[in-house]
This record gives sequence, C-alpha cells and structure tokens, in this order.
Amino acid sequence: MKISNKKLEKAIVELTVAFESDEWKSTQDKALNKLAKSVKIDGFRPGKAPVALIKSRISKASILQEASDMILQDKFVQILTDAQVEPVAQPTLSINKISEDELEVVINVPVKPEVELGEYKGLEVKKGRVAVTKKEIEEQLSNYQSQFAELSVKEDGKVAKGDTAVIDYEGFIDGEAFDGGKGENYPLEIGSGSFIPGFEDQLIGMTTDNEQEIKVTFPEDYGAPNLAGKEATFKVTVHEIKEKHLPEIDDELAKDVNIDGVETLEQLKAHIKSQIKARKENESENKFMDDIYKALIASSKVEDSDALLKQEQDMMLQEIEQNLQRQGLNFEVYEQFTGKSKEDVLEDIKPQAEERVKLNLILEAIIKEEELAVTDEEREAELQKIADMYQRELDDVKKIFEGNMSHVENDILTRKAIDLVKDNLKK
Repeated sequence: MKISNKKLEKAIVELTVAFESDEWKSTQDKALNKLAKSVKIDGFRPGKAPVALIKSRISKASILQEASDMILQDKFVQILTDAQVEPVAQPTLSINKISEDELEVVINVPVKPEVELGEYKGLEVKKGRVAVTKKEIEEQLSNYQSQFAELSVKEDGKVAKGDTAVIDYEGFIDGEAFDGGKGENYPLEIGSGSFIPGFEDQLIGMTTDNEQEIKVTFPEDYGAPNLAGKEATFKVTVHEIKEKHLPEIDDELAKDVNIDGVETLEQLKAHIKSQIKARKENESENKFMDDIYKALIASSKVEDSDALLKQEQDMMLQEIEQNLQRQGLNFEVYEQFTGKSKEDVLEDIKPQAEERVKLNLILEAIIKEEELAVTDEEREAELQKIADMYQRELDDVKKIFEGNMSHVENDILTRKAIDLVKDNLKK
C-alpha cells in the first residue's frame, strides 16, 4: 500500500492510496467468495458450484465494488495512521483507478486548520466605564408610574394619546379579510406602538360607537411574509375610552412596587440605580470580552475550514431549535413567523460561526504555546461546580466523567487561556 500526501486549501489533506497488486487480488477472491454465497445455481448447494460457473453469474463490476468496500473498511484506520493525519470531520472518498490489476483511491481528509498566532499579549482593548444617569432613574420611575396607573372611563370624550381604547377591528387587503386581522373588545393603549405603525395615531380623535376606516402599510420586514409590505384597510369601532391617572412619585409608589427592603422613594431610587448599574456592567463586560475576541482574531491568521464551519453552524442551529423547544415552539412555527428556512438561518449565522471557529483554534494555539495544564485542584473544583449546578453528589459527577475528562479539562484550559490574554492587556 503506497500513500502520497498533498495539502489542499481549507485544511484538507488529499491522500492518494495505491494498493499492492497481490493484496488487491486476494481481496477480490474474498469478495467473490462472499458474493458466491448468495448465488443460487440449480443442482448445486449455495456456494458449492464451480468457481468458473459462479463467476459467470456475478458481474466483474460487482466483484470489484465489493472488493473495494472490503479493503477500504479493513485498511481505512491504518491509512490515516500511516499518513499521520487526524480527521476533524468525516473524510470523503473517491475511486481514481479500479480494475482487476489495480485499485487507487483518493481520500480528502478535513484536518485541523493551521494557526499563525499573532500578538495575544499586549492587546489594546479597554473596558468601558459604567455610569447611571438621573434621566435613566426617572424613566424607570415613570415606568412604575404607568404600571400602577388607574384607568377611568372617559365619558363623551375623544381618543387621545395615552388613553386605552377598547376596540373591534377587522383588516382587509384588496377587499379580502385576512387571517389574524380581526379582534373584538381589544384594549389598545394609544402610543404603545403595539400595532402596525400608523394605526394608533389614526385612532386619535375618534369617539365611541362610530366606525372608521384606517389605512396602513405593513412593514417590509413584518413577521408574516404574506402581509409584509402590503397595504391594508381596517374597519375600527371604539366601544370605550379609558384615560390613565398616574400616581404621584412618592413613598406610597415605592411601597406599591413591593420590593424587599424598599419602603421609601429614596430607597426605590437606590434600588433602580443598582439594577441599572448591574445591567450596564454586564453589557460592558460582554462587549469587553467581545472586543478581546475580535482583537485576537484580527491579530492571528487562521486557515479556513469548511468542515469545522459546517459543524459550528449545525451546533448553533441546534441551539436555536432547543431554545424554541424551551418556549414550547418548533422550527416549523418559527419558519411561518419569520419566513426563514433552516438554510436561511444557517446563512445568517455563518459570520458568527466563522468567528467561533477561529477563536477556538486561536485559544487552542495559545494553550499549546503557553503549555497550559490543568491541576488536580482545578479539576476537582470544576467537578464540584458541576455537582452544585445540578444538585448532585460530587462522587456521582466523578463517575459520570470517569474516563472522559477531556471536555471538563478543555473548558478549564480555555478559561485559563482567556484569563492569560486579559491579564496581559496593554495598560
């Protein structure tokens, strides 16, 4: 068996394998014997007829096909071992030459892409400062005001912004009613932006029990593709108008919000400030880490790999489907709402998948370059964290991962590589 290696683009190694003539002919004999067992010839028990007679009933192409399958199944692992290549995805195989005298195959093996590490120490990435403004606190207080507002019926009045109009409506496109375009006794807060743009504004000034036609255009990116960009006419009747009475922003409102430890307006303001600050700090940290990742990718050169990209896209699509399932939905419902097929989603997530693949390979290269390792204490702490998360005993978790600690250790090493980069940012 002779093997020649050739490096192709996008992290593919092409192996050309030529089998020795004696080995190939021997395998053809085994293939013939295997096929012969299924050949029925009158006057002979299965497999007992003369070889020449059996051969006459089995095509040469069938023997060569069976023999090639047999020899490749038997030698495939050895081929990869001898060629010193480790596939990261399923290799593809094609037959280059095949006859009774020779067999030559070509195997394209996706391998780990080459990484040329750039500067990963001294990256210029700054973390943004977090501040909470008085306006942000006041906006949240206004939200609480709205939540605890009281509604009263507006007698003989007209719909105004901020009112809640109880309406019947039915929508038509080209004179035909459409699914989902009808509602009865629907309470719509004017100015909430919950209906199609332009709909709520045209209700302003309407009085009760008179029907009015409202014309709107569905946005081009509307969730239902059959309505997107279409002009529609809605017949609307207002049954009741309710106006909002906002409570005072004072200690009583603070108590109504019902937050532990909050009894006064000042305590409510402090609570709001801490909540906004925590949210902003989380957003700032996420952006900071994203900037680090982008800087790492920009500083290094990573070979493209269609195989790893597809794996990452499939994994991300699976994550999307799992998230939908947790919400009681499935992809078919998602497709109806968004008009996007799985192929569309895979294309949408492609840039993010490319970044993930490159980042993972760069972090692996840093781990190797820095000779990072996992200590027994770190391994034990990680297993304890998993046990706490799933409320299991540590010994049970150890048994689950026994003999397969690579995933746990990879997580630890990845975090150590990220921490190393963070600790060495340019001051």
